[in-house]
Amino acid sequence: MAGNTFGTIFKLTTFGESHGEAIGGIIDGCPAGLEIDFDFITSEMQRRKPGQSHIVTQRKEEDEVQFLSGIFEGKTTGTPIGFIIKNEDQKSKDYNHNVSVYRPSHADYTYGQKYGIRDHRGGGRSSARETACRVVAGAIAKLLLKKFNVQITAYVSQVASVKLNKSYKELDLSSIEKNIVRCPDVKAAEEMITLIEQIRKAGDTVGGVVSCVCSSVPVGLGEPVFDKLHADLAKAMMSINATKGFEYGEGFNSANFKGSELNDLFENKEGTIKTKTNHSGGIQGGISNGEDIYFNVAFKPVATIVQSQATVDAEGNETEISGKGRHDPCVLPRAVPIVESMAALVLADHLLRNKTTRLDEL
Repeated sequence: MAGNTFGTIFKLTTFGESHGEAIGGIIDGCPAGLEIDFDFITSEMQRRKPGQSHIVTQRKEEDEVQFLSGIFEGKTTGTPIGFIIKNEDQKSKDYNHNVSVYRPSHADYTYGQKYGIRDHRGGGRSSARETACRVVAGAIAKLLLKKFNVQITAYVSQVASVKLNKSYKELDLSSIEKNIVRCPDVKAAEEMITLIEQIRKAGDTVGGVVSCVCSSVPVGLGEPVFDKLHADLAKAMMSINATKGFEYGEGFNSANFKGSELNDLFENKEGTIKTKTNHSGGIQGGISNGEDIYFNVAFKPVATIVQSQATVDAEGNETEISGKGRHDPCVLPRAVPIVESMAALVLADHLLRNKTTRLDEL
């Protein structure tokens, strides 16, 4: 299956299915000599893993990472970093009812048509279980970015109709991990949790928005045409399961401004060129300008609901199906570290790519 590798220099290739023996990946292009903080990787995995609270799927996976290569005496060797994560709590029988039935809004039909075969157990390769591999690679990318003081912070800014109408600058981002929905506003977090609890009891699901801020990003990351920084960020975010929209800076709200209102004017601030405003979201001409990069990622409601829905089987016969198994009523809390990880992969890749653009910086 093509399309399993992400990145140009700092690359991640993932493999495995939701109900297979294991999932895993190969990270290639990571520079030698990077000290690996295994406790940090574990903490990142804990933020994504299932069963972490009552408002997410109750599948129990410890998501322990076993590194197979590319690390020696706690440091990267510059060779491919191979790793696996064992699947420990599969209940494949929960999917016996949809062996030949297409679940609404899932990849069942499209996978079947494309490959002529599909793994009905939890969606196989199309399952969000694969994103655990991205968090492993994202954690290592974050360790690399830390050397350049780059910080990436994501949080839940909307769950269905409960929306956090505040700029990230008005929020205490250090409080994100203090509640199970990962929203840095106490009142909004309580409303989000209550809503998810109600939706779960009704056997339904809800979507929302994850917002992300990347600070201290060096000037010059990104390419001017097809590999614009925001284009690669968009590709990264839209590759995450259940994503339906991406915007950076003012995004769609830009349509409500005049040019005289939206332009970010330059100023000399203590010997450094800065912009007075940041409607551009830290990216101009596809290249980072040194300001904060901020963006939003919209997630649809999880497709599996514990309600009867009309559908058809592989022969085109009309039938009904209702969701079984253990599923998230809302993916947002667990999506936060995935969004951060994909942003880290993009920035790490472009940082390394940028090292080859100027002879005087080699």
